[in-house]
Amino acid sequence: MTLYQIKPAFQALLRPLMFWLNRRHVTANHVTLAAMALSLVTGAILSYFPEPKLFFLLPVVLFVRMALNALDGMLARECHQQSRLGAILNEVGDVVSDIALYLPFLFLPASSLPLVLLMLFCAAMTEFCGVLVQTINGVRSYSGPLGKSDRALVFGAWGLALAIWPQLVQWNNLVWAVTIALLLWTVVNRCRSALREEGAK
Repeated sequence: MTLYQIKPAFQALLRPLMFWLNRRHVTANHVTLAAMALSLVTGAILSYFPEPKLFFLLPVVLFVRMALNALDGMLARECHQQSRLGAILNEVGDVVSDIALYLPFLFLPASSLPLVLLMLFCAAMTEFCGVLVQTINGVRSYSGPLGKSDRALVFGAWGLALAIWPQLVQWNNLVWAVTIALLLWTVVNRCRSALREEGAK
């Protein structure tokens, strides 16, 4: 079970906004670039001012980014805006945004440099493996347990917790270690999905 499975209900709530944007000639690529820009600006602020109290920004920005990511896909599919450029921007934008938003954790007290960098690498690998599965069997893999939306929930919740209780920074490395384990599990599950498809054939 991952948050990706509730995506249809979330999209239904956003559909009126999608039609509004389409009427005003806002394209899927515009929305994708806006989500990436928002992530980069937020990441820069949190990296420059690595104060736990400022990490309340993470759940807010991650929720907005999730909505923008849903909107760009809906605009592409339902408003006939699909393009190769859009596919590239979507995949690259997800990885860049993840790095921008989660790298600031590195600058918090008690955060291990190797653990945070390994965590970012594993997060990028989950997306790489999802695309790799698509090249093999034609279907993008969103297997969990820690896909993009689930990561947003975890890091958003931890950012909020740090903003409310800054003393929790002492547990940062434990959170990173557990997250790395879940990300590696996600990588394995996504690769297995391609192998299962091969076995079925």
